Amino acid sequence: MRLSMQVIVAALLAAAVAVTGCRKGDTPVEEQGESVGVIGGAAWPIFRGNQGLTGVAEGQLPDSLRLKWRFKTGDSVRSSPVVSDGVVYFGSDDGRVYAVSVETGKIIWDFETKDGVEASPLVLDGVVYVGSRDTFFYALDARTGELKWKYETDGEITGSANWTQATDGEGVWIVVGGHDYRLYCFDSGDGRLVWRYKADNFINGGAAVFEGRVYFGGCDAVIHEVSGADGSGLGQIETGSYIAASAAVAGGRVYVGNYDNVFICGDLGERKIAWEFSDSEGAFFSSPAVGEGVVLVGCRDGRLYCLDRADGGVVWTFGAKGDIDSSPVICGEKAVFGSSDGRLYVVRMEDGGLAWSYDTGQAIVSSPGVAGGLVVVGCDDGFLYAFGNR
Repeated sequence: MRLSMQVIVAALLAAAVAVTGCRKGDTPVEEQGESVGVIGGAAWPIFRGNQGLTGVAEGQLPDSLRLKWRFKTGDSVRSSPVVSDGVVYFGSDDGRVYAVSVETGKIIWDFETKDGVEASPLVLDGVVYVGSRDTFFYALDARTGELKWKYETDGEITGSANWTQATDGEGVWIVVGGHDYRLYCFDSGDGRLVWRYKADNFINGGAAVFEGRVYFGGCDAVIHEVSGADGSGLGQIETGSYIAASAAVAGGRVYVGNYDNVFICGDLGERKIAWEFSDSEGAFFSSPAVGEGVVLVGCRDGRLYCLDRADGGVVWTFGAKGDIDSSPVICGEKAVFGSSDGRLYVVRMEDGGLAWSYDTGQAIVSSPGVAGGLVVVGCDDGFLYAFGNR
């Protein structure tokens, strides 16, 4: 039987897809001899991966990823997913908190709140802690989704929760900020209010915890340092414009950008600005990832900036086609992040070169979680996406 050239070409293309495992949206780069890494550690139980919110994962990202599964919710997913004990936890603007299997992407349970859940959950000792725009802060059983306790605040909660050791040395306290200008500290067991600290404007992001102290930026344009023991204010660093992102703390310094297009490195010992980067053309809503000698942060000018931790000098930049509100995660020799242009990107830490990208078609504001062999991220199309090795 004689075949037309069109049929032959179509067959060859189909065979190529079958061999590479490509799907619509994949942009493989350097397929020949690509490295295969172990993606992340066993868990990513908190926004940005640890109490300091530094955005660094274990393992290595490979040169390219493959879509393993995706899970559909009823609205956009701006919540950043976390991973613990083989389960992905995240919220959706449909007002629900979801628990989904890492292995299959199938639902385990969901919990309904009365408004959108933009905050990233915290998973600790078998409990999921998460706030909602309905003004409540919830503690849910991680295995069943059953409500353990809740606390009503006076404003919506969009930032992630963190934890600190109780003063008795045995218990655990949960800290979270809200749009009622307050940072709350709850007893993890029963939801009892331990202390609260008042800022002068909204607290949009999460709070970092380091050596028993809590650090956060607010819409009052201030980086706050608060005692984890009693909620007393210990110091402030003025930044000049309001802060929507979560600050990262590492090596005695705090890193965060503001709405006035300035990225700040603050010295915690002296409680003053160590250096500023002000050459961007957009505001910073992305939270930074603090690596070895460098810090990465996305910007609303469509660029991912890699800055020298010593002095804020530009090491390299990567240009997307939309805002980068998604916070980057460093995993070995690469970093992963999303953009409002609808793509999830993997870039090389060495030079910022593109390794791989995937086009979802709608904005990615959610920040990736990297653990359990997967990169998981939410999207405005209402899906949670999970990517793994090819």
